[in-house]
Amino acid sequence: MKIIAVGMNYAAHNKELHHSLQLSEPTIFMKADSSLLKDGKPFFIPDFSSEIHYETEIVVKIDRLGKNIAERFAHRYYHEVTVGIDFTARDLQNRQRAQGLPWEISKAFDNSAVVGTFVPVEQIGNVNQIPFHLNINGSTVQAGNTQDMLFPIDRIIAYVSRFFTLKMGDLIYTGTPAGVGPVRIDDHLEGFIRNQKLLDFFVR
Repeated sequence: MKIIAVGMNYAAHNKELHHSLQLSEPTIFMKADSSLLKDGKPFFIPDFSSEIHYETEIVVKIDRLGKNIAERFAHRYYHEVTVGIDFTARDLQNRQRAQGLPWEISKAFDNSAVVGTFVPVEQIGNVNQIPFHLNINGSTVQAGNTQDMLFPIDRIIAYVSRFFTLKMGDLIYTGTPAGVGPVRIDDHLEGFIRNQKLLDFFVR
């Protein structure tokens, strides 16, 4: 199982992080299999960062083997989605970027890919119009809709499959909208698609 993530896939988020790139292709990075955190287990803030940010995303689970998938057929390769968190050590990321160095340590560290309960696409409706949001301690801190993606889900799958063979169980984190921010010990995070809660865990 591999975790594939898309960076800079919402224009408003790019603006808040001062990214001015004009993207013609998705920006892809990977997380380790040890990054996965599921089943509502707590997230423990690591000792190597003082600025861990949440990034709420729609996550797609691949359920069919595929390579060089045409975009018009990409919908056949997944049938479940959920909401997840791409935790980012923002201080490490900024430092690595400033030095022109790879920044996997800021994105792919253990338990940095939180994933909620998957639900069938049929239950969600049009994957290009999925509203989702994150509450922390009962207040909404981030909200988005897949209709605002620069690169929609099926295009992401087609693009990624040019480089990596997609296998059953692979996860694709599709990017985060504006509104990212820090988490603190004892924060209670709840992630929703529409009004359905699919993610619920604490920061320790």
